Amino acid sequence: MVYRTRIKYTEDIRAEIWGRYQRGESLCSIGRYIGRPTSSIYGQLAPTGGIRPPERKRSTRVLSLAEREEISRGLVADRPIRAIASQLGRSPSTISREINRNGGQAQYRAHQADQNAWDRAKRPKRCKLSCYPSLCRVVETKLRKKWSPQQIAGWLNRKNPYEESKRVSHEGLGSGLTFYIKVCF
Repeated sequence: MVYRTRIKYTEDIRAEIWGRYQRGESLCSIGRYIGRPTSSIYGQLAPTGGIRPPERKRSTRVLSLAEREEISRGLVADRPIRAIASQLGRSPSTISREINRNGGQAQYRAHQADQNAWDRAKRPKRCKLSCYPSLCRVVETKLRKKWSPQQIAGWLNRKNPYEESKRVSHEGLGSGLTFYIKVCF
């Protein structure tokens, strides 16, 4: 059996896919432009329901690369964890966990630890409409009846006040459902 190789897209190609999709191009034309099958383009858009994911940013609460470099320098100089922590204004337990999570005192490297933290921070979250097909069908029906996203969201909130899985925000309905209607229906 012959397996297909996984197609990996660069950030530039992903940006091009999202830009073309938001301008209203079809999946087929985007695929033709990039030289990939439509199913591959669909695989880039579907996990977020056709809504462009926000640009990833680091939280201000996490350790920065500069702080990780200070930890690395402190370890090389055989300084105690408590001294490194007080210099950075962080808890000793935070520094200890950081070191243990990234190879221990002997193998800690700031750049590798920073990359590991960035990779661990990825949390792909699927679009609510892709997780709940019945909700998607209800919303799609209301859109076909020319209801506005605000009307649909308000109606769902009144109908299901205590069931979070049966409610949506009007902000996500516009582009998210357009995607599902184009591709699925």
